Amino acid sequence: MGNETSNRGEPWKGFLGPNYGYVLEQYELYEEKSDLVDPELKELFDYWGAPPLLDSSYAEAGDTQPVPAANTAKIAAAIKLAENIRAYGHLYASIKPLESGKKDPVLLHLEDYGLSKEDLKAVPVEILCANAPAHVKDGLAAIEYLTDVYTKTMAFEFHHVHNMEENKWLTEMVESGAIFQPLSDEKRISVLKRLTEVEGFEQFLHRTFVGQKRFSIEGVDMLIPLIDELVARSVEKSPKTVNIGMAHRGRLNVLAHVLGKPYEMIFAEFQHSPNKELVPSEGSIGINYGWTGDVKYHLGADKQIKAENTVRARLTLASNPSHLEFVNPVVEGFTRAAQDDRQTNGYPKQDITKSFAILIHGDAAFPGEGIVQETLNLNQLSGYQTGGTIHIIANNMIGFTTESVDSRSTKYASDLAKGFEIPIVHVNADDPEACLAAAYFAYEYRRRFNKDFLIDLIGYRRFGHNEMDEPFVTQPKMYEIITKRPTVRALYAEQLEKAQVVTKEQVNEISEQLQKKLQTAYDKVPLKAEKRHQIMEMPKAVFNGIPTLDTSVPKEELLEINRELVTYPEDFKVFPKLDRILSKRAKAFEENGKVDWSLGEAFAFASILRDGTPIRITGQDSERGTFAHRHLVLHDYETGDVYSPLHTMKNVSASFDIRNSPLSEGSVLGFDYGYNVFAPETLVIWEAQFGDFANAGQVIIDQFISAGRAKWGQKSGMVLLLPHGHEGQGPEHSSARLERFLQLAAENNWTVANVTSAAQYFHLLRRQAAVLKKEEVRPLVVMAPKSLLRSAFSVSNMEEFTNGSFRLVVEQPNLGEKTEEVERIVLCSGKISGDLTDRIQKSDKSLDWLHVLRLEQIYPFPRRVVADLFAKYPNLKEIAWMQEEPENMGAWNYVESKLREVAPEGVSVDYIGRRRRSSPAEGDPITHRQEQERILQEALTKTQIANDVVTR
Repeated sequence: MGNETSNRGEPWKGFLGPNYGYVLEQYELYEEKSDLVDPELKELFDYWGAPPLLDSSYAEAGDTQPVPAANTAKIAAAIKLAENIRAYGHLYASIKPLESGKKDPVLLHLEDYGLSKEDLKAVPVEILCANAPAHVKDGLAAIEYLTDVYTKTMAFEFHHVHNMEENKWLTEMVESGAIFQPLSDEKRISVLKRLTEVEGFEQFLHRTFVGQKRFSIEGVDMLIPLIDELVARSVEKSPKTVNIGMAHRGRLNVLAHVLGKPYEMIFAEFQHSPNKELVPSEGSIGINYGWTGDVKYHLGADKQIKAENTVRARLTLASNPSHLEFVNPVVEGFTRAAQDDRQTNGYPKQDITKSFAILIHGDAAFPGEGIVQETLNLNQLSGYQTGGTIHIIANNMIGFTTESVDSRSTKYASDLAKGFEIPIVHVNADDPEACLAAAYFAYEYRRRFNKDFLIDLIGYRRFGHNEMDEPFVTQPKMYEIITKRPTVRALYAEQLEKAQVVTKEQVNEISEQLQKKLQTAYDKVPLKAEKRHQIMEMPKAVFNGIPTLDTSVPKEELLEINRELVTYPEDFKVFPKLDRILSKRAKAFEENGKVDWSLGEAFAFASILRDGTPIRITGQDSERGTFAHRHLVLHDYETGDVYSPLHTMKNVSASFDIRNSPLSEGSVLGFDYGYNVFAPETLVIWEAQFGDFANAGQVIIDQFISAGRAKWGQKSGMVLLLPHGHEGQGPEHSSARLERFLQLAAENNWTVANVTSAAQYFHLLRRQAAVLKKEEVRPLVVMAPKSLLRSAFSVSNMEEFTNGSFRLVVEQPNLGEKTEEVERIVLCSGKISGDLTDRIQKSDKSLDWLHVLRLEQIYPFPRRVVADLFAKYPNLKEIAWMQEEPENMGAWNYVESKLREVAPEGVSVDYIGRRRRSSPAEGDPITHRQEQERILQEALTKTQIANDVVTR
């Protein structure tokens, strides 16, 4: 018993310092409602009793002197003060270059805590700051030390990080001073040289290309040395790929100094001169162009970091349109793709040491654009996490002409990150050495805890938004300060001169050498050709389109796959109802050769995996399928364990990565696009819960998927599955906005399909997988079915899988056989084809005058196939396009001109469908059925209905 009493202080030693106040608060809660206390702390309280300062019988606190119980209130107040310095010190820190003078720390006055300097001197240092340096001898010195640490040119926010191990590490790093790594004179001079390059490059552009946009970095010049530091540390430690995403501000400087894009190439872009011959001969810089190109401050680049002749790392700056933050999930997808090993079956094997991402944000865009929050939400999800991203807000304190007070409802631009428990460092961009410390701190945290970290690099913007704007018009007071303020290069040069690290002559020489280098590069640039006309042509392989490919699979292989799909581990218990459904499906194929949609998809996936092509499919409910049709991830109904038959199949040496995604279209679609670009050999599929929800990813679709290759030479073969079809479920569960994809269709930029059978879907997926590594590759947009998933209309026979390939157009069986009698051809696509087939099969009237063609691939339009089919019918009078979408939606506006081009002379081209609408579908199911009935009746009526002309 005596031994137990003598050791009562032992468990609390680890809580001395910043966590001690937390322990005291938790003990007070424990006394009132013990069930609300963290279980581990509760266990300590149960066994050891009160923390020492609340127990009058306690004699010693670790190695500190005995603390009289009468001083408990003073000590508690001192702990509270220390904690508040940690929590609120950032409010009084010198983190904004444009603010001068120290603020009054109103939350940290001693008298407000009932403390005097003498009171603090009596408090042991260890209680207030366990990591204080040796010269801090008492509690007063500890408080002064903490105040200095937390209110200088770096400010810290990590009280919102609830993991105690992380919080303790963060606190120790800051308060021990470990974040400040020793800097040699050589290192300081190299930073000065880099700042000279950053500033000199911008100034050269400013005076050489007067009035041209460049979105200058000036004001946050330290962004470049900060990125340099992160890249250098990562390459030194392990990552083989560093991916950077950023908007346009400062991009040219990042391209020039981080990616190593030659000055002459950038100058040629300003000069509108030929520049492709200026690419370095050693090929260490990859500059990608599409045939239409993009403005210079949207372009990306790749760089190989070499040591002698060995490539040590790949550095990538992702191309990005003006949609600022939408590149964020794309870069995260790059990064995950670089980490995943897809060469074995099952889920890919992730190694987070292989790559990491740096995302550079704008201070207005970070809190303003929802895609930021969507992307931050990915950072701890198993299918999307990348082992920690380092975020940098290049904080100009302004957005275009809008000041912070009008652009966000938070104190800091970075506050959004708090909800994701991401540590935040605010750092003054005019203090280079503090910026380097922030970089070290961020990288070490990421390396140790594999989580995101945010650096709020606070500076200013030296010129207007795009160098053509006059900032004094909207921010006269701010720019009065800015125009008088020396640059960070000048400030740092002065600092190093005072420290006798460099002389003024050396500083001038560094600047002069840079200007000579810039002028030499400029002199290499060809003169602008005033009348030069450049014809923009797409690559021949893209122009020619996807060739016809044999995508059949032998019967024996399909039978083997079919058996494996319903073979589970002995102790795995599939939900009985589902087990019956899957077994029945497998039996139907085994006995009758019948394949429904979901089995056809499973056959496609399994055979693609057997061919050695990895697959990644994600979406909000993709494991089961929104419409409960897929079930490729099974759950043991007793244990909850999961199992996928596609993870254990024989003869497979490629991964199958299927994930339920968060409720986010923009970030997930962007992530998977990035994954596909970085891992082009992988069949990447994004599935919308309903096709309408693609609206929320429209920027990714418009700016990346549809145009990335034309703008940046960025190839993608990703697949979009967009459930589409009018089933009376209202306007938001009907249309995947087919018309928008067709409006964006040009230059063979993608394939748009609306297939109607399991076999067609099977061959389409296999065709897409087959072209992934070819120049002909392009994205695939599929108007996926809903009701057709279980319709007999979509069921295919075995022979359709073991023979042939994808058919661009499918003719209606048993129609059009009497070619002389056919007067009308109805073309349609997708789900309404099944409705029409059902009516045809039930009709007791002769339909020899009619033929029906199902357009399975809408873009590229199969012109030759359609023209040849029309030519078979010499007495053709009318071609009608039938659709269930309103006239101004669906495929009609696209196919009308194509049909008129191939229609035989004298043959009319008409429309059958809903009238023009602002909403894609009716909300009332009865009205829906009436309209659907009218459309089908019109298609099957030889003499046109008298009142079929409606207001359009």
